[in-house]
Amino acid sequence: MKEKIRKIVQFITNPRLLLCIAIAWMITNGWSYILFAIGGYFEIPWMLGIAGAYLAFLWLPVSPEKLITIAIAIALLRWLFPNDTKTLAVLRRLHTNIKRKVKEHKDKKKADTGSEE
Repeated sequence: MKEKIRKIVQFITNPRLLLCIAIAWMITNGWSYILFAIGGYFEIPWMLGIAGAYLAFLWLPVSPEKLITIAIAIALLRWLFPNDTKTLAVLRRLHTNIKRKVKEHKDKKKADTGSEE
């Protein structure tokens, strides 16, 4: 268990991955916080309106922002650091596991609905 936690922490604290997550966060969220701060400081209504509306959307439970941020971060990682094979291998393994689990879930659901008919 300790080894698994150590690997997870090591993966998440990878400087390249953190840089890509920070850039992705600035693309999806950061600009609105900056715009809101500047608009509030200089009392610019249109900045407050745009940033406030976007921030309100971000805080809704249905906002896909986190998924989009992670997708952008992974794309940036692949684009900026194509030679970081260790991190990319972990991501490929995660992707394969997720695809397998989704397929198993669909197969189980299909089998369950087939037995009820």
